[in-house]
This record gives sequence, C-alpha cells and structure tokens, in this order.
Amino acid sequence: MENSVKEQLIGWAEEYNDPKYFQEDPIIFPAEMAKKYRCGECSLADVEIAALIAAHLAWGRRSMIVRDCTRALDEMEWRPYEYVMSGDYRDEDASLHRTVKWSEFAEICRRLKAVYSGTDSIEKLSNRDIRCMIFGRKEDPKAPDKKINMMRRWMVRDDGKVDLGVWKNSDKKDLLIPLDVHVYDEAVAIGLTSRRQKDIVTVREITDAFREIFPDDPCKGDFSLFGYGVTHGR
Repeated sequence: MENSVKEQLIGWAEEYNDPKYFQEDPIIFPAEMAKKYRCGECSLADVEIAALIAAHLAWGRRSMIVRDCTRALDEMEWRPYEYVMSGDYRDEDASLHRTVKWSEFAEICRRLKAVYSGTDSIEKLSNRDIRCMIFGRKEDPKAPDKKINMMRRWMVRDDGKVDLGVWKNSDKKDLLIPLDVHVYDEAVAIGLTSRRQKDIVTVREITDAFREIFPDDPCKGDFSLFGYGVTHGR
C-alpha cells in the first residue's frame, strides 16, 4: 500500500472517529445504555441486548433505523434485560423495521431469554453462536456477519470516542471489519480488496489491510471507510 494512501486512511480515521458524525446512528442506543451501565443504573446485559437489537435493525436509511430502534426500545421501556426475561413480548405480523416483523423481534427475545438463563453476558459467544442461537439464522461459515462484527466493534473498541469499550475480556486486535455493500464498494475503490465475493474471506482481507496501518486496532479502519464514503459520496 502506498504511503500516500496510508496517510489518507489514517487521516480519515482520526477525523471521523468522532461522536458528532454518529448522532443519527444505531450505536446511540447501546451508547445510552452504556452511560447508565457506567453509573450503575443498568446491567451489562442491558447494553448487550440494546446493541443486538440496534445491529439487527441496522440496514436502510439511518433515519429509518433510528426511528425503528426507538420503537423497539420504547416497547422494552428502555429496560431490555427485564423485558427479555419477562417472556412477554410484542408478537405480531406487523412490521417493526422494513421486512423485520415484531414476530421476529419476539423470537430473538425468546432466544435471548434462553441464553441469559445460563449466563450474565454474551461476550464469550462466537459469531456462529450469535448468528444461530440468537438471530436464528442457519450456520454459514462463509457469511460476512456484518451485524455481529459491527456490534463487536461497538462493544470492544475502547478509545473513549465513538465505541463503548464495555467488553473487557476481548481484544480489539481480533475484531473484523463489518462488511456491507457500501463498505465493500469503498474498500474496492481504495484498493483494499479485488475479490468479488462479499464473504468472510473478503472481510479478513480488508481487515488484514487495515492491520498494516493499525496493527493493534484494525477496526479503526472502519472510520477510514466511513470517511471515504463521506468525502466521495455514499
């Protein structure tokens, strides 16, 4: 990678790793819970559940994502863990967010109740565990797991800026770039990958490219790609 490209990516990461760019972003929901958690007003599980729900709904226009995440947290009365463990969920065919129905939301809550009946935190769960045991998806070793990797970035990165840093037993060195269509297009444009498949191999290739720049924190590169999207138009 040319030095000029590295310098530009570092510059974007430094500039856009700033809360002012994420006022209308799904991270605001677990971030609100994280504030309460640090004050002893809620549990780590509350932060985790808010992050899972926000990540699950994180597709489409940001304004719609924020609107519908608000609907979900309002339904939970902003006490996600208590709601999940109550076993009493809104369960109907009406849409919560785009094609995600309230019935799907209820199924996730049921699976979360089963998981939290045996643990205080989901930090140790693998991507496969979260994909299958919580989101109810089929196992897929090639899946990029964008939503899960995004949630992990929120929970693990601990520079005190955008991300929450509440998972203390995970290493940000091990995080993977959350890959969606926009991120893929930006990574291709910059020259971080030439693969056509948007799969886990491409995720690792892009992450490894950022590991050359941010060896201890490759997901800091996610802000570089955000910066590219802002400056070149998403």
